[in-house]
Amino acid sequence: MIETKSIIKLKSPVYIIASASVVGHEEAIGPLGGCFDTAVEGDDLFGEETWERAESAVLRIALSTALSKALMTDDDIDIVLSGDLVNQCISSAYGLCELKTPYLGLYGACSTAAEGLLISSLLASAYGLRCASATSSHNATAERQFRSPLEYGGQRAPTSQWTVTGSGAFVVSFDFSDALRAASEGDICIPEISEVVAGRIVDAGITDPANMGAAMAPAAADTLIRYFEDGGKDPALIVTGDLGYEGVEILKDIMRAQGKDVSGILTDCGLMIYDRERQDKHSGGSGCGCSAAVLASFFLDKIRGGELSDLLFVGTGALMNTMSLYQGQSIPAVAHLVHARGRKRAEGRI
Repeated sequence: MIETKSIIKLKSPVYIIASASVVGHEEAIGPLGGCFDTAVEGDDLFGEETWERAESAVLRIALSTALSKALMTDDDIDIVLSGDLVNQCISSAYGLCELKTPYLGLYGACSTAAEGLLISSLLASAYGLRCASATSSHNATAERQFRSPLEYGGQRAPTSQWTVTGSGAFVVSFDFSDALRAASEGDICIPEISEVVAGRIVDAGITDPANMGAAMAPAAADTLIRYFEDGGKDPALIVTGDLGYEGVEILKDIMRAQGKDVSGILTDCGLMIYDRERQDKHSGGSGCGCSAAVLASFFLDKIRGGELSDLLFVGTGALMNTMSLYQGQSIPAVAHLVHARGRKRAEGRI
């Protein structure tokens, strides 16, 4: 690997040879509903007895689907990385406990999808490992842990976001032939990762747990500013996850103040997954599964189809827990960046 001040340029590029997404009912009826691999019908329990077991099932289905698309089983994977929002990441632990693959648990809150892809890329490029990365969230498990039970029916602030019920999974390999073998007939390009930026913890002093966007936007700005100051090129698109309507506007303002206007190339997974007028989700979507499911389906399919040349995926996470909230502490945040681009199946670049 070639490390500059902030950007880590991989010694050799790696490839997202397959990805898969699973979502709940509310996400399935949103604007991107037709993009996801699997959507539940009904109560979001996925046939399980508890919300927590349902989240484990969502994660398990997403990873299984991604491996199937990659024409692999868990025996072909050297290491699996996963994390979620439930205390001690039990959705991942219980969901993946039957795998025979070595496991690394991650916690980056809503940045977990980007963190998993970042670490997978480093392991694949430096050590020739085939990695699987996954993450999940569930609206009911998040509400039970961080706020009030759903039955309480508490009023939500306008700046609050709706935790997505969903999961995204990715299979990353150093071997381009793995990607060619798994590619479908309609795939023009293979998603390739050649550089990443690990985020720094940024605490802007926000103490309102109903305004995650304000807490995470400064971390996203810090990572993007470091990327561009280190010589990073303008991408076709910057995709954050998940700042919501409040956080996106704050990020735009910070970037303009720093002399870098990204408003024309910036979008956010939390803005895309729900219909703001038809679905009452206030400031948009959030949760580990939000950006993971949207990236795994909508954006990577755009790259595979040749409609999108490249993107900066900036996963943002609020690093608090219930104890820190009870004690009135401010909410630190982090944002990890993964630069994905399309490599043509005929070995050329777009």
